[in-house]
Amino acid sequence: MQTRRQLLHRSALLASFAALGSLWPSMGSAAQLLATRKIPASGEMLPVIGLGTSITHNVSLDSAEMQQLLEVLRVLVEGGAQLIDTAPSYGNADRVVGELVQRQNARERVFLATKVSSTGSARGMAQIEESFKALQTDTIDLIQVHNLQDTSTQLGLLRELKEQGRIRYVGATHYVESAHDRLLEVLKQEPVDFVQFNYSVSERNAEKQLLPYCADNGIATLINRPFTRGNLLSRVKDKPLPDWAAEIDASSWAQLLLKFILAEPAVTAVIPATSNPRYMADNILAGQGRLPDARQRQLIVEAFG
Repeated sequence: MQTRRQLLHRSALLASFAALGSLWPSMGSAAQLLATRKIPASGEMLPVIGLGTSITHNVSLDSAEMQQLLEVLRVLVEGGAQLIDTAPSYGNADRVVGELVQRQNARERVFLATKVSSTGSARGMAQIEESFKALQTDTIDLIQVHNLQDTSTQLGLLRELKEQGRIRYVGATHYVESAHDRLLEVLKQEPVDFVQFNYSVSERNAEKQLLPYCADNGIATLINRPFTRGNLLSRVKDKPLPDWAAEIDASSWAQLLLKFILAEPAVTAVIPATSNPRYMADNILAGQGRLPDARQRQLIVEAFG
């Protein structure tokens, strides 16, 4: 049960969310309510809602879109979230994230995650060094081998950098269910701190082996494609939110999808991509309040069926 104070904070955030141009007044209190989960490799606590940047942050540094993305970052940090996940293969996203964090003076308040997607040691290291420059930081919190490209070689480089103190965690990623078996084999052969993969109401293959294996072996999990590239939300865009959503403190369809994922205890954080500050605030709300039980998860599945 939420306390009266928590309910009042949540109501205030929802009210500011609904009002044009006034997201900010309640976000400070939201930071106190956003759930966190433990990174098994260290015990460090990580907020359960993060930010993906694929497509949304591939803009020019001098574009008008930068101001809106700066507002997204402001909502993220004032709402208590930390994780920003990017990659050199996302076009200009690494540079955009680095510039936004610099402008907001937010480096100490964010958890920066990027990726390496090269073949061979020399190319891998060159790409990694470019990410340090692009992100404008001496230490990157997490670097992941992107889509299992030259995995063993690149993980070797990442472990060396971790030993040197230049990165804090290493990981591996993929984004389609057909790669889950390969991803699982890598986890069995290569020690990693994090693994990132797709999981949603419509893509539940990770429940079979990946999530249980990570839970049993102390691997933090980052979940991409929580809305299946927006396909899930398009199914319900003209439907009213069901009354039972209030039972789990959900006030939007997006929150229902994110809470469905967060109800899986092996999930560490979810990283939906957005360039909209209002969507960022809505995502943060999903990391507050009650989560669905088995019955309520089934109701969510049926609602999007």
